[in-house]
Amino acid sequence: MRRLLTLRRGRRLPLYNTEEERDGLRAAGRFNAQLLDFLRPHIQPGATTARLDQLAEAFTRDHGHVPACLGYNGFPKSICTSINEVVCHGIPTETVLREGDIVNVDCTTIVDGWYGDSSETFAIGEISSESRQLMQAAFDALWAAIRTVTPYCSVVEIGRVVHRIGQEQRLGVVENFQGHGIGRLFHQDPGIPHVPMRKSRRDLLYPGVCFTIEPMLNLGTKDTGPAEDDGWTVRTADGSRSAQFEHQILMTEDGPEVLTLTERGPQEGHRF
Repeated sequence: MRRLLTLRRGRRLPLYNTEEERDGLRAAGRFNAQLLDFLRPHIQPGATTARLDQLAEAFTRDHGHVPACLGYNGFPKSICTSINEVVCHGIPTETVLREGDIVNVDCTTIVDGWYGDSSETFAIGEISSESRQLMQAAFDALWAAIRTVTPYCSVVEIGRVVHRIGQEQRLGVVENFQGHGIGRLFHQDPGIPHVPMRKSRRDLLYPGVCFTIEPMLNLGTKDTGPAEDDGWTVRTADGSRSAQFEHQILMTEDGPEVLTLTERGPQEGHRF
């Protein structure tokens, strides 16, 4: 049964400490990784993001699982597809992916009541060196953060390492969207800022906390515009490109366990 850890100031974090719970989380993360691997060969010039969404929904349902994004707070599709200057929450449409684009594909699935959540940014054909640098920085920031966290450390350590990499690369680190706790719910405590925020110091990553790290880095400003008329799509304020990578992590007694590793996607240390 899920325990709740009570922190100072009355804040409580969900803990998943039984093997049954952890196996449920692992199964959800594993399937989400399989979904990204399934979509991988279809993410190429000429594809539409609507077609990717159709494929994702069919693959998920064919395996007896549920697309978590579909209908979540009114979101109309099964995955998010964020192209070029779209930071997050892009809605799949008949937009055609073109040579030189970059696109983040963000998948979340429900497997036997457990949530799995991860994303990758994909290069569509040949991309500019600037876009490649951006993707590399976002990917490296994700893995640097994963390798920074240890049992009982503060969430603020994640923001510190991601922000440092962004500054070193002269990239904007998005502040107003963040990672999150996950498990029996899509979004739960703790919030995971990708910049150091005072409020995140109090949240400690005890064994049993499950969460996402999903840094969004921009070629220009860190700022984003308001959500568009669709209520979801968020772009960079200056029109510069944005890249994001995301993994779901379970903190164990021995350290972070990455639940969403793909078989065919980029692994730690990959160079784009």
